[in-house]
Amino acid sequence: MLKALTEQYGYLFEDDLLQEINEVGIYKEIDPGTKLIEIGDYIKSMPLLIEGAIKILREDEKGDELILYFIEQGDTCAMTLSCCLGSSKSEIRAIAETETKLIMIPVEKMESWLSKYKTWQKFILQSYHDRMTELLEAVDTIAFLKMDERLFKYLKDKAMVNHNEVIIVTHQDIANDLHTSRVVISRLLKKLEINGKIELSRNSIKILDL
Repeated sequence: MLKALTEQYGYLFEDDLLQEINEVGIYKEIDPGTKLIEIGDYIKSMPLLIEGAIKILREDEKGDELILYFIEQGDTCAMTLSCCLGSSKSEIRAIAETETKLIMIPVEKMESWLSKYKTWQKFILQSYHDRMTELLEAVDTIAFLKMDERLFKYLKDKAMVNHNEVIIVTHQDIANDLHTSRVVISRLLKKLEINGKIELSRNSIKILDL
């Protein structure tokens, strides 16, 4: 685990911190679609991504989901951290987007490292900044973009975190993530295909205009 940790975070953290993470962290390999965090859970640890991507979602009172952002290798989720430090229940759902390798850090260590290691403090503050920027971008997307523009941005983001211009996804999955109906998504996907932006196949979409 130390080798993978050093390769991904060695440029950020000093050797002593890397060694502590190696000692207390729990290494996990997660299959796509695995739920890592559920809404209402008390969170006792925070993920450091070694490889892969995780999708972060919110849920309304009807149980419908809305995707907020993706976190990728080298990242962590600041919303997870705030729940950990505040001993509050999670307000987000986290699902593995791809095959994911991560290290889970116990909450008590996350707190002590904030004062012990300046590199950790800087990393956490940068994570807060990055996630806040992505949340504002998600709000702007909902508020200012038409649904076809939201859809195409979603497809491009998904292709980028999967590192593949071909994404495996159903129309219903997209509808769930974008909080709309499958009929609307199917119609808009066909429009994007006619405009030369994507190529549709059964349960997969190729992005032609990345």
